[in-house]
Amino acid sequence: MNFPNLPAPLQSALAEHGYDAPTDVQAAVLETEANDRDLLVSAQTGSGKTVAFGLAFARNVLDQNGNAPSPGAPRALVIAPTRELALQVSRELGWLYGKAGGRIATCVGGMNPSHERNVLRSGATIVVGTPGRLRDHLERGALNLSDIAAVVLDEADEMLDMGFREEIEAILDATPDNRRTLLFSATIPKPIEALARRYQSDALRITTVGKDRGHGDISYQAVVVSPPEVENAVVNLLRYHEAETAILFCGTREKVRHLHATLQERGFAVVALSGENSQSERNQALQALRDRRARVCVATDVAARGIDLPTLSLVIHVEIPRDAEALQHRSGRTGRAGRKGTAVLVVPFSRRRRVEAMLRNAKIDAKWTDAPDREAIRAKDRERLLKVLLEPVETDEADSDLVDSLLEQRSAKELAAMLVSAHRSKLPEPEDLIANTPEAHRAAKAERHRPGFEDTAWFRMDIGRRRNADPRWILPLLCRRGHITRNEVGAIRIGPNETYFQIPRAIADKFADAVNRTAGDGEDGEDIRIEPSATGPRDAARTNRKAHPGAHRDSKPKPHRKNFGGKPKGDFKGNRANKPHKGAKKKDR
Repeated sequence: MNFPNLPAPLQSALAEHGYDAPTDVQAAVLETEANDRDLLVSAQTGSGKTVAFGLAFARNVLDQNGNAPSPGAPRALVIAPTRELALQVSRELGWLYGKAGGRIATCVGGMNPSHERNVLRSGATIVVGTPGRLRDHLERGALNLSDIAAVVLDEADEMLDMGFREEIEAILDATPDNRRTLLFSATIPKPIEALARRYQSDALRITTVGKDRGHGDISYQAVVVSPPEVENAVVNLLRYHEAETAILFCGTREKVRHLHATLQERGFAVVALSGENSQSERNQALQALRDRRARVCVATDVAARGIDLPTLSLVIHVEIPRDAEALQHRSGRTGRAGRKGTAVLVVPFSRRRRVEAMLRNAKIDAKWTDAPDREAIRAKDRERLLKVLLEPVETDEADSDLVDSLLEQRSAKELAAMLVSAHRSKLPEPEDLIANTPEAHRAAKAERHRPGFEDTAWFRMDIGRRRNADPRWILPLLCRRGHITRNEVGAIRIGPNETYFQIPRAIADKFADAVNRTAGDGEDGEDIRIEPSATGPRDAARTNRKAHPGAHRDSKPKPHRKNFGGKPKGDFKGNRANKPHKGAKKKDR
């Protein structure tokens, strides 16, 4: 064993769990200079930091013989940001301190608080919990912190991001002044430094990020895509890698919800984790991943904290991380404990320079490539299918009889074709991607015009965003004024002072005549000028800027009759009620 100066019960527990040598962070906290000092530790997820702080406060918890004291007030307190992480820490400390007679009490949301209070009153060596639940027990008198010798803040940066500063400070203020304070955090932003200055004394700074595990177990890829093709690229990446478990990181809960629905529709076994999930929904989603009923998890950064999925081998950054540290922390969910993992950044071509700078700051050498296409996915499918089918199998008598019966009715080639077809039918179809260039994107966009809009004419209205132009009332207005249907209006482009829209060229003259006849009828909107535009929105805007410099910035809106000279009345403002424009007739509503 290479864990020096540890009590025998801990040595034995480590040996049973296959620990031959400490990781870098574990070795650092066991150095002589770290003994009995406050620690500020930067360590990546998956680096063995839970065991590290368990070893770090062993001298403060156990007696000289390496045994835990009789059950009473706890000697150590571990605060974690999420229920999942707290439960994971509790399990790790449970086996680490089990042979020493240590008792672990866990206090997290979603559990029975009365049961937790009973456990605390019966005595515990170490208490592990989330900030909110710990503070609740503290205020109710169930949690006695008078004998605490060491406090650990695990994922301290994330706890502050989640708004737990007040709870953390209340808990730390209730502990003895001579306690050790161990801050473990993947990143050390300014709020963490401020917290360390307030609650630590002569803290030893330990940094193992990029050292203890580096990027050796993670293969990084940067996949360049056309901006509208991000979701299709994600589909193809999932199909290409066919990972046992994959996490897709998004920036917002809205994006999580949308991507989750998209992947479900395409046939993936997928779950979602975001701030809008209840604890019960989180538990169900995580259990589905552990049971292999789901293989893909779409999550926000915060919601994914504390997730421990041993089979996770693929991380996809659907939305670009905010900085290099967030990139490393997200990616650190895979490639753990010596297993290989893949981290993929989906990069719209317009964001490539920013991602290149981020990778340089993180000292990550990523392979830049295009998203896998249908042919590449089919080739991978073929390799995987051959590997599965050519593995030796054992059959019983009933299976042998079934095989003989099938061979009597079909040839071996027909049976093989049926088997391949059955395998493919279970897999989601790959997506056809356009090239990752602006020119290809514009060409593809032109090809995707709906039928009847291959040849269109642009029209202009003298009203824009500054007068609350909105497609939800513009569309009924155009239908009423131009005697057309909604399906005969193409793209609508709203500028600051004017709006452009498309009409199929085949009916453009008919539409122009109708809007001229209906001008000035006395209805709301009939005083808005509608006229053909020879240039379209982009060229017209450029021409206006050249002819009238500063016009878009400084010119004041021209007054119009009724509600079009300023803010609309009633529900028109912001269209919160999603009601039609006040001037629309009943048939348009």
